[in-house]
Amino acid sequence: MAQDTLGVALEVARIAASRGSVAQRAQALLEPLHRLVPFEAHWLALLDPDVQTFAPLAIAGHDERTRRHLEGPGTVADVELVGLTRHRRAICVRDFMVPVQEVVTWADYLWPAGFREGVAAGLFSPDGRHLGSLTLTTDTPAHPTDAARDLLCLLTPTIAAALDPTRTPAAAARAVRGAHGGGVLTRAGAVLPLTGLPDHPLLGPGSALLEVAARQVANGEQYAAFLCPDPTRQAGGGGLVLRRVTVLGCADEPPDFLRAALVVCAAGPRRGLTDIELEVLGMLLAEWPDARIAAALGVSRYQLADHIDSVLTRLGTRDRGVALVRALNQGLHIPPGLRVRV
Repeated sequence: MAQDTLGVALEVARIAASRGSVAQRAQALLEPLHRLVPFEAHWLALLDPDVQTFAPLAIAGHDERTRRHLEGPGTVADVELVGLTRHRRAICVRDFMVPVQEVVTWADYLWPAGFREGVAAGLFSPDGRHLGSLTLTTDTPAHPTDAARDLLCLLTPTIAAALDPTRTPAAAARAVRGAHGGGVLTRAGAVLPLTGLPDHPLLGPGSALLEVAARQVANGEQYAAFLCPDPTRQAGGGGLVLRRVTVLGCADEPPDFLRAALVVCAAGPRRGLTDIELEVLGMLLAEWPDARIAAALGVSRYQLADHIDSVLTRLGTRDRGVALVRALNQGLHIPPGLRVRV
């Protein structure tokens, strides 16, 4: 094991606290880890929650056949087989609780390629989510040593914090004032927890809000805000309570399975706009023609014109374009798909 054990631990902590992308931190971790374990190949990967396979952040030393296997479902099965999805510990090949021959990744790929030992660790968030895996393989049974394995076990929570893909979205979400709850939307429409914010009923499976939020950042937009009815709450008189939803687009970089952070807050001031007027604004911002809006609302074109006149008055302008810019900037609209009325 490297002689500067404290130096390795301090360097890992420094990298975990550094800025930059997840992939950049993954690459930076390799140098102190190599001082700990003189590996010939490495594999740092995150578990893609949409397809339940591993998405590599840093990989080297493997042939193309092995790389393809590591990104497939067989690796997930092997990680489960050796217990890395259940136990927060680092294990060497010699520590496997099952015969090595049953671990396909090792028996059919790594051993034939000349690797003779290795250490692997599951990476978990503080709330217990399985984030991914780290594997360092060597060409000698002399490494990793037991001491190196044990130190790596102590370092894995810090490494997991460095590679947590929700860390940057969570920091941005916590900066939104008055947040009641939040989550991270994946590209397949699932919602992952955001550290520091509770879940919210509006972000549950099947919620219409998720599809609407995905549309807001579909064209590369990094920010959107709008109002959404909260069917779990009722205002006085039986009306629905509105919530403000802030959508913060995730950077287009590895891991590629995150789309946006979603933050739910109180609606805030609405400048006197009624529910139906907020819906009109949402449809206008979606570039719906007046005839389509009137049909969707079940009103005549004269009634729609009255609604639009009222919107312009409340937003302090007689120009429709100016009103739409103000509504967009202030999040004063209900996008199509989030209907107020049954």
